[in-house]
Amino acid sequence: MLWGLIRQGLKCEGCGLDFHKRCVFKLTSNCSRVYRRCGLSLSLFPPGRPRTPKLSSHTGGSLEEISMSKPSRSRTPPWADVPVSLGLSEGKEARPRVPHTFHIHTYTKPTVCMHCFRLLKGLFRQGMQCSDCKYNCHRRCMTLVPPECNGEKANGEAQMFTSLSLSLCVCVCVCVCVRPCFSSNIPLMRVVQSIKHNKRRNSGVLKKGWLIHHTNTDTLRKRHYWVLNGKSITLYPNEISIKYYKEISLSEVLQIRGPARLTIPVLPDNCAHSFELVTGSLVYCVFADQDGPSWESALDQALRPVQGTVCHTTNNTGDGKNSDETQDISELYQIFSDEVLGSGQFGVVYGGTHRHTGRPVAVKVIDKTRFPTKQEEQTKNEVSILQRLSHPGVIHLEDMFKTMEYTFVVMEKLHSDMLEMILSHENGRLTERTTRFLVTQVLEALQYLHMRDVAHCDLKPENVLLASPEPFPQVKLCDFGFARIIGQKSFRHTVVGTPAYLAPEIICSKGYNRSLDVWAVGVILYVSLSGTFPFNEDEDINQQITNASFMYPRQPWSLISLEAVNLINNLLQVVVRRRFSVGKAMGHPWFQNFQMWCDLREFEQRMEYRYLTHEADDERWRAHALEKGLSFPQHLK
Repeated sequence: MLWGLIRQGLKCEGCGLDFHKRCVFKLTSNCSRVYRRCGLSLSLFPPGRPRTPKLSSHTGGSLEEISMSKPSRSRTPPWADVPVSLGLSEGKEARPRVPHTFHIHTYTKPTVCMHCFRLLKGLFRQGMQCSDCKYNCHRRCMTLVPPECNGEKANGEAQMFTSLSLSLCVCVCVCVCVRPCFSSNIPLMRVVQSIKHNKRRNSGVLKKGWLIHHTNTDTLRKRHYWVLNGKSITLYPNEISIKYYKEISLSEVLQIRGPARLTIPVLPDNCAHSFELVTGSLVYCVFADQDGPSWESALDQALRPVQGTVCHTTNNTGDGKNSDETQDISELYQIFSDEVLGSGQFGVVYGGTHRHTGRPVAVKVIDKTRFPTKQEEQTKNEVSILQRLSHPGVIHLEDMFKTMEYTFVVMEKLHSDMLEMILSHENGRLTERTTRFLVTQVLEALQYLHMRDVAHCDLKPENVLLASPEPFPQVKLCDFGFARIIGQKSFRHTVVGTPAYLAPEIICSKGYNRSLDVWAVGVILYVSLSGTFPFNEDEDINQQITNASFMYPRQPWSLISLEAVNLINNLLQVVVRRRFSVGKAMGHPWFQNFQMWCDLREFEQRMEYRYLTHEADDERWRAHALEKGLSFPQHLK
């Protein structure tokens, strides 16, 4: 996988393949501009174009950096332009033209630009250096440097230029001019480990045709045009009508019975095959011609979009012991393969429905064949932690099923996540009122977790789910795949989390404790209020995290209260002992807000139970409203 927040790898403009930068140096001259890979014939080339395809190396289609901060450009079809020919001499191997990966660098010794051979002046951040070949240059020369990075092979050459710079600087009198370098922060985005929620408009037709049917309560045979898709079976009076006779949701279908298990043995004279469609209220006896078996397979595919062997589910018994019993997940839940709620490193989350109650659920499907050992242990860890948690701010785990190929984790289905709320806001960021309301619930859930020695370890807006589309919704934490059991004085050393939200102690490979969740809350606060990450693209992100060198640009931070900035600074502390705890963060003056207390009380009245505020604070806020001349809501008394 191409890891990272930005500039994760290189893409060939010729064939569109993606590579790590370290893997590009091992490429051979095999870029074929996708002509052979796509199986395109020469007849697809428009008239007047060259009829002889010329194969080029990966230098023919030059390599460009992949960055999630830039919109992907649509590539033209391979037959829309002429293949690029290198014109290389025979016997000479073509090398890929790899761009340099430049970062702002602070030099401790006098150094010259390897492009213009002039001194890099300044006390710090004097120029740009390629992180691979150590090529040094001015910022103004960076765009003029040809894309000829040679990787680690150029280290000796870099040393040579360093020696040259030392000799040159003996005769140079340096006039130092220090100017601060400002750069825009990286815009907020969905990081590599997760994919934006999406939902296709329709699932496509899996099967359609004319069928005769009757039910166990009505023996009158009817003939309709059946259309099967990923969510339902629709019965139309004809092939062109938009009005339908009946729609049967797949979540209502409990069983498909073949000819050997028919309970209604009456068959029409001209039908050679039939099957029964069993729902909770009716049994449909369907008659088909020789096309009958394919209807059964199509229905089986729709009912079980992820095929597997017998599923073993672990249920919690009343005495606290786990008992294994054999059961198929398709008997209890209908998974909608066209409704993708999210996708992470190891699994995809689909929408689904409980067959008996009709309750919507989210089903996380993990392919064990891709990550057989690591992910199976991680899934067991996630399930075991969720089974011991019960809090309104933590997602509810319903069940888990296993097959030889897949693991299914069934959870409650919520509306969206906090990141979607931020990105869809008209200003690209949330107001302080909304952020205060959401983060309060996050801290309340974290306090519950930490009291039970559970550290989430992967807290980010994507894992903060919203239960409804309301302006002030209920918040629940999800994705406990990286969660760890950490005591009050315990430390862990395993690598966990998402790069943009990692605490500095993890990057420095030091022991970490539960306070890494508090650091993540600080980053969540920053991105919610500003709509950007607290990092700029010109410097190494890891260095910015370990140094806590975060910038607050005038736009939009001039519009945000100083109390919010003070809270973020106390949460984003590199030294763990100076970092706020969850309880200290909840007691910060930024959260001591009368409007927030009113919003929380109105929310608790809608939920019909109280868990975010305390009765002892009612009199204090009533006295505060009286003192400040504020109107105290009558319905909150």
